[in-house]
Order: sequence, then C-alpha cells, then structure tokens
Amino acid sequence: MKLSRGMSVFLLAFGVWSWVIWPTFLRNFWKDPRSWDGGPTAFFTVHLLLVVASLTFGTVIGVLGVRGLRAARSGKTD
Repeated sequence: MKLSRGMSVFLLAFGVWSWVIWPTFLRNFWKDPRSWDGGPTAFFTVHLLLVVASLTFGTVIGVLGVRGLRAARSGKTD
C-alpha cells in the first residue's frame, strides 16, 4: 500500500501528539489521590492501561507515518 505524503504527515503528527498528551495525563493521574489507597487502585490501573495502549498505538502509527514519508521521498511503491 502506498500512503500519500499528506496522510504520512498526519500519521506522524498523530504519533507525536500521543507522546505529548499521554505522558502528561499519566503525571496528572499519578498525583491524583484517587489513584492510591495503600497501593494502586482500580482507577489507577485502568488509566495506566489506557496510557500504555495509547502510547503503543501512537508509536506504531507514527512509525507508519515515518515509513510512508521515507517511501515517498525515495520513490518506493511497495
């Protein structure tokens, strides 16, 4: 599949955005008193899983964007 340059830039921007937003969210709920009650609470666990999944997807999507831009620059069509 060939990605357009615009789509590749969008995917890369999405990946970068994920790495800007989700670590901030992690810091915020880490400090939230609802996250700790003698250990991590269900609130903390659910939000931690959300952050991990979002960073994973953001990374994969960003890598696809980078690969699309590199392929467009080199003229590769596969």
